[in-house]
Amino acid sequence: MPSPPSVFPDVQALVVDLLADRSELAGVIVDESPPAGFDGTAKAVLVSRVGGAWIDDLHLDQPLVELEVYGPDKTTAHTLANTARAALLAATGTVRGTTTLTDITEADGPRWLPDFVRPRASRYVSTFRISVRPA
Repeated sequence: MPSPPSVFPDVQALVVDLLADRSELAGVIVDESPPAGFDGTAKAVLVSRVGGAWIDDLHLDQPLVELEVYGPDKTTAHTLANTARAALLAATGTVRGTTTLTDITEADGPRWLPDFVRPRASRYVSTFRISVRPA
């Protein structure tokens, strides 16, 4: 029976790297946390692992990854959410180092979700299940 790896891949960092490398997201903040002074009006994609589980029999990590997408207005944030969505879904089969993203599926598509911490923000949130095969 397979056993879990001694070190799991950092799926947040993987997704940040994948999205930050995409030309259609040039000029967009792509990170795991907002920069200092962020008020939610800049174009940004914030990446967080929000759940998921190790599937021992398949030797597969299946994290749930959330994208919080911000823009200066609702239309821009929505367009950017769909751009990030398409870029992430297109990354199925990507190999980064010794890690393979074997499958990426949308668990919950972009939905408008006001940010009550940043009242000027326009934000869409979506969730993806990513199958990650570590070395």
